[in-house]
Amino acid sequence: MKTINPTSRAMTEVLSNTPKDQPVVMLNLLKFREHANYEGQREGVSGREAYQEYGRGAIHCIKAVGGDLVWSGAPTGVLIGPEYEQWDEVLLVRYPSLDAFLKMIESPEYKRIVHHRTAAIDDSRLIPMLES
Repeated sequence: MKTINPTSRAMTEVLSNTPKDQPVVMLNLLKFREHANYEGQREGVSGREAYQEYGRGAIHCIKAVGGDLVWSGAPTGVLIGPEYEQWDEVLLVRYPSLDAFLKMIESPEYKRIVHHRTAAIDDSRLIPMLES
């Protein structure tokens, strides 16, 4: 099943199961659309280009809450896992806490740019991880 944005159920479970006062690293697995889906408002933009536009704004939002892009890159394939899950890009983003992440996604600046992510993504995974 393809997923683009978190469900309210997933958010509730993550909020209740993740300590809010510890650093959290978000694993982002991204598959881009061939053509961004701006619902008829923009044409001729690839999913990757739309995500790059989102990324330029998102990095400011991440840094504003004390977060940082730890790593990004392109996978070369799947050694363990479903072969149909092929990702175009992987990101690791570190936040000082889950509360910082939540503050970011609720910020007016982030809400102004998140539509580029929605237009760009064909499928994704967002997995919060605690540092050990």
